[in-house]
Amino acid sequence: MDQTPSHPQSVSVNGRTYAWPSQPLVVVCIDGSEPDYIEQAIAGGHMPFLEKALKGGSDLRADCVVPSFTNPNNLSIVTGVPPKVHGISGNFFLDPDTGEEVMMNDPKFLRTDTIFKAFHDAGAKVAIVTAKDKLRRLLGHGLDFTSGRAVAFSSEKADETTLAENGIADAQALVGRPIPDVYSADLSEFIFDAGVKLMETMRPDVMYLSTTDYIQHKHAPGTPVANAFYAMMDGYWAKLDALGAVLAMTADHGMNAKFGADGQPDVIYLQEVLDGILGAGKARVILPITDPYVVHHGALGSFATVYLPPDADTSAVISKLAAVSGVQKVYDKKHGCAEFELPEDRLGDLIVVSDKAKVLGTSSDRHDLSQLKEPLRSHGGVTEQKVPLIVTRTASIDSGRRLRNFDIFDVALNHTALARNAA
Repeated sequence: MDQTPSHPQSVSVNGRTYAWPSQPLVVVCIDGSEPDYIEQAIAGGHMPFLEKALKGGSDLRADCVVPSFTNPNNLSIVTGVPPKVHGISGNFFLDPDTGEEVMMNDPKFLRTDTIFKAFHDAGAKVAIVTAKDKLRRLLGHGLDFTSGRAVAFSSEKADETTLAENGIADAQALVGRPIPDVYSADLSEFIFDAGVKLMETMRPDVMYLSTTDYIQHKHAPGTPVANAFYAMMDGYWAKLDALGAVLAMTADHGMNAKFGADGQPDVIYLQEVLDGILGAGKARVILPITDPYVVHHGALGSFATVYLPPDADTSAVISKLAAVSGVQKVYDKKHGCAEFELPEDRLGDLIVVSDKAKVLGTSSDRHDLSQLKEPLRSHGGVTEQKVPLIVTRTASIDSGRRLRNFDIFDVALNHTALARNAA
């Protein structure tokens, strides 16, 4: 890697300092990957590269952000701070400025810079490849794509890239693969193939690869399809390692089965429950898991926020909701946002978290479950909080430290021999 004297020893952003890498760092966010997926794949002999790499590396565990959804966790990982700082509290929220329910895809909702921007502004080359375009604009916010040192695109829209918007005129041509179906494992494989091609050509100082959880929503750890998916990733990681990269892997959230003995989703329809408590339409339930990809989860997850009418007895509502079978905990806004480090202005009056095997919905007529072809597996709650944190280098971590998935850049850059001044 070309390291000119103008490169600083470190960069600082959002109150944290990160050492400059002595060789390319590739951070992988494996969407929906509870630790058991990797453990079972290694045990079954499906991940020979990672099994060998971990003999000199670090196989740690961390807690993700709650709500354990894609957007708040990816943005926590790439900013190094929780949602109360960066502002992205879900995939979807009720915008207090407009009163409309909207996706949190627009960079205007982001309240901080990313680690990528800090390194890029200091002269680093940065590459970002995601599965879905919903994340790409947020992750690439603030990068100068005309500089020749920044690339950001999604597998979903790799055939639509431009130099001005993505830093690359034809990402699909670089990868040399067809654009994958959004509901496929190929959507993630495209990312890793792109990562290898970018390492061979651009050789970024920092690369971020973020997958889709299509496989994890449908297949449990240790199953043949799941093992094949992890074997695929392992093969690309071996190629990146051979090209001189250090790899660091974590996940945005875990995943659990959320269905009953009949194979049907085990759902608490909160809007219907609240209509029974307060009267029809008095409360408003927002599901932050909501995104366009309903085949994955039918907009059913284990975290919800509730807006109450002004005259509601909040304590009484909390008590009644907490008594509902399958509800793990109900918080008022102040305590819930403090517990999960969330921005109060982007959550409702209540936060509701369900048990491991339950999901929360609005009302039964508002969820199209016809496209769920397998028993539901989903996420969002505290029970999907434990995720892997793996680095292919030995990390020195203080005993007793609670690691978060958004510590991964800190661990890889500041607590291994990857830092330039430690190399």
